[in-house]
Amino acid sequence: MYFTQDKITEIFYLTDEFCSEFQKTINGYILGNTPKRKPKMSDSEVITILVIFHGMQHRNLKHFYLNYVQKHLSHLFPSTVSYNRFVELSQQVNLPMTLFLKMQCLGNCSGISYADSTPVRVCKNKRIKRNKVFNGIATIGKSTMGWFYGFKLHLVVNEKGEILNFVITQGNVDDREPLKSQKFLEKIKGKLYADKGYISSKLTQLLFVDGIQLITGIRDKMKNCLLELKDKILLRKRSVIETINDELKNICQIEHSRHRSFENFISNLISGLIAYSFFPKKPSIKFDVEQTNQLTLF
Repeated sequence: MYFTQDKITEIFYLTDEFCSEFQKTINGYILGNTPKRKPKMSDSEVITILVIFHGMQHRNLKHFYLNYVQKHLSHLFPSTVSYNRFVELSQQVNLPMTLFLKMQCLGNCSGISYADSTPVRVCKNKRIKRNKVFNGIATIGKSTMGWFYGFKLHLVVNEKGEILNFVITQGNVDDREPLKSQKFLEKIKGKLYADKGYISSKLTQLLFVDGIQLITGIRDKMKNCLLELKDKILLRKRSVIETINDELKNICQIEHSRHRSFENFISNLISGLIAYSFFPKKPSIKFDVEQTNQLTLF
């Protein structure tokens, strides 16, 4: 994946428009004296650099900033600061960057949605006892791939591969817990497909009241339930959200063990999700309904 100069300009334009409106909104609610000296780099420039980092073929933010942004993108970012100062500014834009993701980058629900969670490890298992950055914040959890130390990223996506909503929890939180929150599924309607980890009669009834039909597979020795043919087909296509999780980790790099603070972890994760929303091609499935004049006999 590689962001062209036109795509970088588009990202900067959208973030700059949002940051200007955000600043106008919060100016009337700021307590105390506002700082007279403004940063050399604007919030929109910092957010843009964080976002395009996840869409470039780079693995290290420091190397990307010093050797690519300051040398090859100086015509787009003429007022760059030192890398240490850039890290400080990146922690200060977490709030507007999160709101930009929530308000500008999420997709629309069409009635077909997929839910899943993926572990976001902050260190290897043998270094759990020595980790001090996330001490008291991250927890030990278990996924289908085994035990891990970190957090869980819960996603709901549509059939086009667009993220509808997300939430970050500790690693020991049950996958079904975020679905019980009305805010997490406030924009979801129709049918929600998930894996066997979301099986729960109480959760199914709770979502049905809100107009959402939860469809999952069945475990061994469970009674079979009747499903429509299209529901069986769409349930088999649940791998689309697993592909999205794979791209978020391997292309957008939302998971690595080089964090030095929780704020850096949040900025890396949020900017990775924003970068994914600007990908021109996302994992998706084709779902077409044909109208025929055939009669069905019962």
